[in-house]
Amino acid sequence: MKKTLKKISKVILPTVLGLFSFASVASAHVTVVPNTSTTGAWETYTVKVPVEKEVATTKVTLKAPAGVEIMSYQPVPGWNYTADKEASGKVKSITFEATGAGILPGQFQQFTFVAKNPDQATEIAWDAYQYYKDGSIVEWTGDESAKTPHAITEIIAGTATDDHHDDQAATKETSKKEVAKAADTAKSNSLPLILSILSVILSLVALVGAFRKK
Repeated sequence: MKKTLKKISKVILPTVLGLFSFASVASAHVTVVPNTSTTGAWETYTVKVPVEKEVATTKVTLKAPAGVEIMSYQPVPGWNYTADKEASGKVKSITFEATGAGILPGQFQQFTFVAKNPDQATEIAWDAYQYYKDGSIVEWTGDESAKTPHAITEIIAGTATDDHHDDQAATKETSKKEVAKAADTAKSNSLPLILSILSVILSLVALVGAFRKK
């Protein structure tokens, strides 16, 4: 029995470690929510920045997608905000830079801002640049299949009543949508972990069955 358990542990342990490692990597992306909004709406966006290295993140830059007008931001304690603007005054990119330790390993930080969506239905890509204390930079600018993909927001056709700016009813509706989308994001992030656990269970059952036959 002891020999059987040792054989099982030799197979299962590396599998468990590998799968859990995959689950943590799969969820360690810079994301922007909501991932769906309406044309011409004033939307409240939140960029979530996790740390995937053993050093702190000290700066984050987010480019404004074509057709998006970034107007205001929510101050974050311990971080300075700057905006790079065109000659016309339109914001090209925004940067949050730490005044202290930054985002430490195992932590994440959220930055919130308000922007006006494009007037036409489209998909907008949020190119982000994550700066680490050791001088390295992770460019979240790839497509969905890339190792470092950018976040995508789908802009769908809306009506005048979809305008979220200074509109209490629309603000409440947006809050409901954001809660629902946050729940969906949480489910999505937990999927790799669930699949990992199921894979381990199935592997264990198969091994036990094989040893019993012997």
